[in-house]
Amino acid sequence: MPADASAPPAAATSATSAAPPSARPPARQLLLEAAARLFYAQGVGATGIDTITAAAGVAKKSLYNNFASKADLVAAYLEARHEEWLGLYRARVEVATTPSERVLAVFDAYLDHANFAYEHGFRGCGLLNAAAELPVGHPGRLAVRQHKEEVEHLLATHLAAHLAGRPGPGASPEQAEQAAGFAMHLAFLLEGAMARAGLEGDDAHLRDAKRMAQRMLAGL
Repeated sequence: MPADASAPPAAATSATSAAPPSARPPARQLLLEAAARLFYAQGVGATGIDTITAAAGVAKKSLYNNFASKADLVAAYLEARHEEWLGLYRARVEVATTPSERVLAVFDAYLDHANFAYEHGFRGCGLLNAAAELPVGHPGRLAVRQHKEEVEHLLATHLAAHLAGRPGPGASPEQAEQAAGFAMHLAFLLEGAMARAGLEGDDAHLRDAKRMAQRMLAGL
């Protein structure tokens, strides 16, 4: 007897019935995502554990199963923000073709950061905002300082290549020293622009900073 043409194929029926429901993200991921939103919008000090667990939709016990304390959660948040920025930078620098474009890729990563769809608006650098709330000597402040030093190092590396006229190593000691000084200048320009952009809630000052950097690079 011929098979019923209206019946679905056996394989398809099996696959459909075996399809698992959408998996819920791990509690650690939910907690980090909730903390990231709340710490950025409200501040680290103003955001309590109960608020975070409620926003994450997990039991309070889940937080302590994944983080030793709120301080541990803050440290994970700062590390996640650092990696998030590095991801933006890497995406930009991969398509840059010259050392000067790689310098500007750092500015573009800051612009991309400013143009995320923030739930309560753009408030500037989340890392610096958090560091401003932490006491002197707090490990979180060191983590933020290391992030900013890495940004400046990236600028110096690309500037040295720009001054040497070719990508990669090859700058003279004098050029490397000049690049380091200019990188500090650009890092200050970036941080000032980011602070003003956060106050005003848009990327206008960051775009101005990028144009200033372009003019400076043209004069080197």
